[in-house]
Amino acid sequence: MSSPPLILDSIDKALLRHVQQDASLSIDQLAERVNLSRNACWRRLRRLEDEGVIRARVALADPAKLNLALTVFIAVRTSRHDADWAGRFHQAVQDIPELLGVYRTAGEIDYILHARVPDVAAYDRLYKKLTARIEMQDVSASFVMEEIKEVTALPVDFV
Repeated sequence: MSSPPLILDSIDKALLRHVQQDASLSIDQLAERVNLSRNACWRRLRRLEDEGVIRARVALADPAKLNLALTVFIAVRTSRHDADWAGRFHQAVQDIPELLGVYRTAGEIDYILHARVPDVAAYDRLYKKLTARIEMQDVSASFVMEEIKEVTALPVDFV
């Protein structure tokens, strides 16, 4: 049995927009911004958390200040598509902190990995660490020269 579709009203969406921009806002500040009482605001926020709409409230660190100025997108191709290899790949990437995202994709590339490292030498160490853990047919990297747009807030107008 599937759960009913989630329905968010304009106040829920406004709350989501605000907490995605600044999760440190107090309940009082949020309530004022969405024109609700403190208790009503808290209940709505709690419901969004309970229903899994809000997965976590986090702080975003500045990568450059943490010596992670280089963004790398790594394209992985494999000649193996069986469950055993996929399980070993999933395990191999889990505890590599430089990998911020790992995605299985359709098309010519099997996986795209998103990494942050200090420099090309650090990427080379990451490459060696990754290839020592799991066999891959091809690994290629694209280094980001200019970050034009990167946001963490998801659009809320599709629900």
